Amino acid sequence: MEEKSATYKDAGVDIDAGNRLVEMIKPMVKSTSRPEVLTELGGFGGLFAFQASKYKNPTLVSATDGVGTKLKLAFDTGKHDTVGIDLVAMCVNDIIVQGAEPLFFLDYLATGKLKPEQAAEVIQGIAAGCRQAGCALIGGETAEMPGFYSSDEYDLAGFCVGAVDHEKIIDGASVTAGDTIIGLASTGLHSNGYSLARKIFFERMGLSVNDKIDGLEQSIGLELLTPTRIYVKTILNLIEDFTIKSISHITGGGLLENIPRCLPRGCVARIEANSWEKPEIFNIMRQAGNIEEREMHRTFNNGLGMILVVPKEQTDAIMQRLSDLDERAWVIGEIHKSDAEKPSVELV
Repeated sequence: MEEKSATYKDAGVDIDAGNRLVEMIKPMVKSTSRPEVLTELGGFGGLFAFQASKYKNPTLVSATDGVGTKLKLAFDTGKHDTVGIDLVAMCVNDIIVQGAEPLFFLDYLATGKLKPEQAAEVIQGIAAGCRQAGCALIGGETAEMPGFYSSDEYDLAGFCVGAVDHEKIIDGASVTAGDTIIGLASTGLHSNGYSLARKIFFERMGLSVNDKIDGLEQSIGLELLTPTRIYVKTILNLIEDFTIKSISHITGGGLLENIPRCLPRGCVARIEANSWEKPEIFNIMRQAGNIEEREMHRTFNNGLGMILVVPKEQTDAIMQRLSDLDERAWVIGEIHKSDAEKPSVELV
């Protein structure tokens, strides 16, 4: 008896499912388009006609990132339409700190078994994030890898390119004593600290993703899936009219590790630890996990997703603009001189 001819689908890779996914997401991708985009989805590469004439001395800025173990919450809740926003946010928020406008974005989704409807939900979130950031989703890769990934799970990575005039790069070099530190509100944990958060809620407290906790408006699973805030359009608006000396995206490492990355030598950021409103989820984690305050500030954003250092004399006007842009913000401290070898943060 003649043995049946082997196919790629027999091995666990369904090309037809991949083609169906491409057709499903084409309208989503188109919704993110910018005038510089020259190609539609499906080609070997995305073409973007970079308008160098808009800049005196253009500098390209790039970033890549993932979502981390926050994806576990998507798997456990069956909700997949927000982690794509997180993916975009982690990349575009990184390049906006240098004053760069995000231009285009690419994504990579790898899974053990491609489920087109589920993947389309993920990419729906990516497209939403791109619209929030004003960048175009010009391509990506969906890899079906049976035997490498579980059939019920996937991983995500994102890649973003932006541009800024060389003379307008925000690098923190001009920060000096007396400058004001402003904190912009986060929407929760964003995309960092989830390994510890999951340990506290699901191991120490013994909760399931559908359980509710006093003080939170929704189930713990949905609360933890709240997408990362994208600050791009707010910061682009600010730098048009104000001097923004330094910006820090508060990701892994929290306030203590991220703020010094954008300060020059001879500076210490003195921050009043009770000067802003912390979402209740951080108080719950601190108490349930018996976490020391310093550890909280090294692991989580504690309610602040972005930090600005600005001239003292512009503080009031910047705070008013932030309010007009519907950003919740607080003056949280001031820059002081330091004799230390490296810049640092002091919580007072």
